[in-house]
Amino acid sequence: MVLFKFLLKYFVISVCILSSAVSASNANVTVLDVNGSAIRVVTSFSILEDLVRELGGDYVSVVNLVGRNSDAHMYQPKPSDAVAVAQADLVIVNGLGFEGWIARLIENCGYQGQSLIASKGIEVLFHGDEPDPHAWQSFRNIRVYIHNITQALIAQRPQYAQAFLQRQRQYLNAVELIEQELIAQLAKVPASERMVVTSHDAFGYLGHEFSIAFISPVGLSTDAEASAADVATIIKQIKKHRVKAIFMENINNPRLLQRIAAETDIAVGGKLYSDALSDVHDPAGTYLTMMQHNVMSLIAAFTEP
Repeated sequence: MVLFKFLLKYFVISVCILSSAVSASNANVTVLDVNGSAIRVVTSFSILEDLVRELGGDYVSVVNLVGRNSDAHMYQPKPSDAVAVAQADLVIVNGLGFEGWIARLIENCGYQGQSLIASKGIEVLFHGDEPDPHAWQSFRNIRVYIHNITQALIAQRPQYAQAFLQRQRQYLNAVELIEQELIAQLAKVPASERMVVTSHDAFGYLGHEFSIAFISPVGLSTDAEASAADVATIIKQIKKHRVKAIFMENINNPRLLQRIAAETDIAVGGKLYSDALSDVHDPAGTYLTMMQHNVMSLIAAFTEP
């Protein structure tokens, strides 16, 4: 086993060294002008990818590691990920323990470039001693992400600072419009009726910001499993509080919630997007459409007769 781990680490490091010979054309870099090329950015998961593309536009070339509809908690890095990190100008991660695998990947590559923890500076929620990493499920927090990413892009290409700042302003305006629309719609639902069951505990920040109570049989990470006692507790809470809505998530196996729905005679209200965006043409193809879809789906469930 020790020999296997050594050989695996040697293979990853070798891939990183060899990757320096890969041409810029293979990395799909868009040349901006005679003085520079697009910033090669690696993002850890799809929500960060979307933010970087919105804020960077043609000034960035993005390689994303954990794809759409995929679970970053359970992700296993591939050799191609090592290549991408080794070639990057900037690596952006969520932090707060969300990508437990990323530090080893970066270390094994010997990456010495700029790294950014996009959640740096947010007000962290805790479950006991464990930080909740799902900070993007908050409009207040996403503004911090946007600022951090914009500043990291400016540090890479100071000559394009005004362009980045303009894109930041435009995106913040879009965030504000969506947020105010959702606040107005949710105001029609009494706070006492805003209770929902989801697959794992990924919506704490959304609940905190919009006064929605989320109940989950699984904790912050999807690598945990719900015990029979956990499920029994959830069922009791559903019956006690007359919960109207049970929602699947795009990254989880639905069987556990289907069982809970059957035992409580509550219909499944649909699908929420927690840790990953949907495919581009589905309801949560971008961060903003994800937030709009999630909150409007919850409102529809809360107001159903």
